[in-house]
Amino acid sequence: MIQDFTPARAYRGMSPDERRAQRRSKLIQAAIAVYGERGYRQATVKAVCEAAGLTERYFYESFENSEDLLVTSFNSVTYTVFGEIVAAARDAGRSRKGRARAMLEAYFGALQRDPLSARLFLVEIRGVSRAVDKAFDAALRAIGAEVARQVAAPGALDDELLHAGIVGGVMHIALRWIDQGYQPPLDKVADTALRMALVLAAPKAV
Repeated sequence: MIQDFTPARAYRGMSPDERRAQRRSKLIQAAIAVYGERGYRQATVKAVCEAAGLTERYFYESFENSEDLLVTSFNSVTYTVFGEIVAAARDAGRSRKGRARAMLEAYFGALQRDPLSARLFLVEIRGVSRAVDKAFDAALRAIGAEVARQVAAPGALDDELLHAGIVGGVMHIALRWIDQGYQPPLDKVADTALRMALVLAAPKAV
């Protein structure tokens, strides 16, 4: 029997792989919106697919299950904000304090600009499963390492527990800030968080 190896045809100028990637992107964006509005535990695969304008068949083309989509959506939000934070630090110059301030303003600004993503980043990712917790921890470690690289004095560069404490503390400030309706204003909350973040920039006590 001769098998047909004719390449799959493009549709509307897009290859099958491009269409698959487009559907995957739609599902991720829909998940961010649905999880941000309803919460992950109140959302269903069907609801996400409806928001994306796709059938459930296409969901399983890209994701094993809803947790897989949750992790992917979380990473999409997290590393987008991460990129903004890194760019802000790069543009802020050589001062540790200046870089810390710029990173915090970028972080809080991103949360305020997109409340649905903020909920996914700060709330919905917590306590779902061990696999999801690992994704959350990996993101925090990556963020902590970059913050330390940009801000920390030499004696604090390798103190991962301190990095975790600073990142976790900033996230708790963000949660309270959001709960208070994004009050006080962004510059004030950045000032508060900066006071804590500058612990990294201080010379290590002997």
